[in-house]
Amino acid sequence: MVTKKLKNISLFSVVNGIILLCLSIVILYPIIYITAVSFSDTASVLQGTVTLFPKGFNLDAYSQVLHDERIPRAYLNTIFYTTLGTTINLLFTAVAAYPLARKDFFGRKFFLLAIILTMFLNPGIIPNYLIVQELGLIDTVWALVLPNAIWTFELIILKSFYENMSESLREAAVVDGASEYRILFQIVIPLSKPALASIGLFYFMGHWNSFFIPLIYLNDAKMYPLQVVLRDMLIFADSSNNTNLVDAAALAPQAMKNATIVLSMIPVLLLYPFAQKYFAKGVMLGSEKG
Repeated sequence: MVTKKLKNISLFSVVNGIILLCLSIVILYPIIYITAVSFSDTASVLQGTVTLFPKGFNLDAYSQVLHDERIPRAYLNTIFYTTLGTTINLLFTAVAAYPLARKDFFGRKFFLLAIILTMFLNPGIIPNYLIVQELGLIDTVWALVLPNAIWTFELIILKSFYENMSESLREAAVVDGASEYRILFQIVIPLSKPALASIGLFYFMGHWNSFFIPLIYLNDAKMYPLQVVLRDMLIFADSSNNTNLVDAAALAPQAMKNATIVLSMIPVLLLYPFAQKYFAKGVMLGSEKG
């Protein structure tokens, strides 16, 4: 039986398996190495002898990271920005995609063309900054979420999902006297959970990993998200401004950096298994009706 199964394995499957295995190693090794260094003792880290497994067991890096007032504050800031931003993204995208999916919507082609052009004609950083500044959004959370309330590619994905939904559902709702708002919020959006979960994961990752936008629009260090603080630690860990972060005599700077990176990955690692089912369905958008 085993021999028969082996004979059915094609050359393509073998090559494909080898390529995927190599890619998995390339992706997983940095994560494993960073985690191992964050748990290793200081001597092993400084000597560079840590590879795949921690040498010794030391939680001092995590203790010092969590006791630094910047890290917990930045962590809470990131959670707040990501939650608010993703909620606004999903709400605005769900509402904007609905009329664009209606073939009888007046000016549909014009609006679609204007939206798609934004993917290729980006005004740049300075005009965006001036607009945010004129609106008085500098040093506010709205500067991080409102300018990016809708991402064009995610809008197109959700529009395509709406277009592939059964038209009979809407017709039945119209016959029952339902308004367009009721159709959208009580029928279309509940049936779009796979698509919303799929684009929601991208929105979540975008906000969670964002550091350039906060770096531009936020001047108050107390409002910095985790990624900006992590960037400062990675670049300026050896400068005099951060001597309070690392006691070089007791703790390796690499362990501090890696402990912070590991802590920043935890929410993503916890979220993805729950969103994976919907994400897999979202990949099949447009493959079938209904």
